[in-house]
Amino acid sequence: MSDARGEWPLKRLMTEVVGSGSKSADDMTREQAAEAMTRILEDDPDPTTLGAFWLANRWKHNTPTELAAFVDVMDERVERAVPEVEPVDCGANYDGKARTAILGVAAGVVAAAAGTPVVVHSGDRVPSQKDDAYKHVLDELGIRTELQPGESAAMVEETGFGFYYQPSFNPAVDALFDRRDRMGVRTFLNTVETLANPAGASVHLGSFYHLSFAKKVIETVQYSRAREFDRVIMFQGLEGYDDIRPGYTKFAEWMPEDGLADDEIETATYGMDFENEDLEAEDVAADSAQITREVLAGGRADHWRDAVALNAAVRIYAGGDADSLEGGLDVAREAIDDGSAAAVLDDLRGF
Repeated sequence: MSDARGEWPLKRLMTEVVGSGSKSADDMTREQAAEAMTRILEDDPDPTTLGAFWLANRWKHNTPTELAAFVDVMDERVERAVPEVEPVDCGANYDGKARTAILGVAAGVVAAAAGTPVVVHSGDRVPSQKDDAYKHVLDELGIRTELQPGESAAMVEETGFGFYYQPSFNPAVDALFDRRDRMGVRTFLNTVETLANPAGASVHLGSFYHLSFAKKVIETVQYSRAREFDRVIMFQGLEGYDDIRPGYTKFAEWMPEDGLADDEIETATYGMDFENEDLEAEDVAADSAQITREVLAGGRADHWRDAVALNAAVRIYAGGDADSLEGGLDVAREAIDDGSAAAVLDDLRGF
């Protein structure tokens, strides 16, 4: 039965479209997916129906058309605050990392010190993993995180690095925390929320487990009516996060005029000799904060400095401030060596 939202309540979508199983389910049209997301964000579905809908979509795998519709409906509810600089948007997986250090804070600060503004965003213990994310490293560093969007934009303008807090800029998705937690598995929200772009950036840097997923995200951006990124860079991150993996990493880059190109990053090419286990952390948030402090202060000349510099180089390259990762590495290392990165960290603590 139709209502003010349309003709496709989630129960009907389950019965007639997505709920028949992984091999026989149909894909939703853009209009059906948009109506579904509207109902979800307006807290319309019965909890049992919502859980079944999320699980059915996990089984059948969402198309870029469906994901783009979800993004566009979410976008209508995002409170955006655009700084007066052009940052790189880093939307790492919100549910965090459990085994290896989070390098994105240190890398983002180094990039900012080198002249490439960086924005990161996350929630707080987001399901399903509920592990450490950007917020928790920043908390350990004594940097304010529970900011309103306007404050986040001011942070970017004043320091070159900014943090946007999901409950403040994306309250509609944050309100689904308990239901997501009860699911116990990832849903399409885990993909969609990383594309919220609260700073209105034109460049997005993201991560993936498999190259096919990177292509799906890029197609989602192309099909979205709200997402107008000029450049999207995705790489096969450590634990699916936006940290370059030691050894071999797949790398995908998209621009409207050039289309999609995929490449690879091999850390050995840059004289870096370390393995995944070398980046492990016992207490991810606390250890990541300590590594950030030590690297930015110039107190390390080991694999941690190399890993931070390489991740900063990717951000500098993404922002268009270096023509190659090699060029980005040069300016990243200089920003560490001359004290610029440490100064940005001090500014963030004082914000």
